Amino acid sequence: MQQPPGLAPKLARQGERAVWRHLLSRLEALERGWADATLRENALEEARSVVSGFGAAGIALPPGLRDLARRLAGSLETHELASLIVPLERALDRRVQDADFLPVTDRCEPRAQTMPVRVVADSLRSAFNVGGVFRTSECFGVEEILLTGYSAGPDDARVARAAMGTDRRVAWSRHRSAAEAMQVLRERGCFAIALETAEEHPTLAALELRFPCAILLGNERFGLSPSIVAEADARVRIPTYGAKASLNVVSALAIALHELRRHFDATSDRVGDAGGHRASRQS
Repeated sequence: MQQPPGLAPKLARQGERAVWRHLLSRLEALERGWADATLRENALEEARSVVSGFGAAGIALPPGLRDLARRLAGSLETHELASLIVPLERALDRRVQDADFLPVTDRCEPRAQTMPVRVVADSLRSAFNVGGVFRTSECFGVEEILLTGYSAGPDDARVARAAMGTDRRVAWSRHRSAAEAMQVLRERGCFAIALETAEEHPTLAALELRFPCAILLGNERFGLSPSIVAEADARVRIPTYGAKASLNVVSALAIALHELRRHFDATSDRVGDAGGHRASRQS
């Protein structure tokens, strides 16, 4: 069968999903080049050309995009692009992450100094979660992340992708075990807080906080080892109210760090340079 110019015969022979992937790449190019009028028009023309060849090749568009040719022929707004891209992503079972679509909104410099808080990530199984720990920690001004056990580091491409560059903005160190990390915390005079789910523990907001301190995060399934929980200076929980009594580890960390940041900013009587801080303690 003769293929129209908009759809190369070799591509058409690869089948429906290959053509969908090609169309998705053209729409993503349109999204990336939107700010430049010339790039936008060129990418838009390429997408129109691809779509024009679907019928002759006997290839159907995914559900939700049957009227794609009409929509591309009309006047598109930038916010409408997602409604064209998402049906293709879903039809192709493509998993997207924040780094795939979030705009770059970084500040040139941090809004405030770091706070004297460290995060211990002990044997997190998900590299995506480790990247989320970096991103969340940097957002709230954590001083250092201590990776222990088999938690992946920023040298893992999945961690680096989820961290979105924050692995270059927050200090981190590698330790063989949580016990070794605890020894480091003791040497630095940190008040160690184990983040747990058991109802008998107080909430972080009810705790008499002290700085410098550290939040201890355990494995997504098994949590922290009992020995580390016992060694911690305090054990706290994030209050939950639904049937599901636990949160994703990064979500829980974000809530905990928000509380620590709020408390630190409210009680600090002096903030030194980035290398050191002194915060007043609650009486």
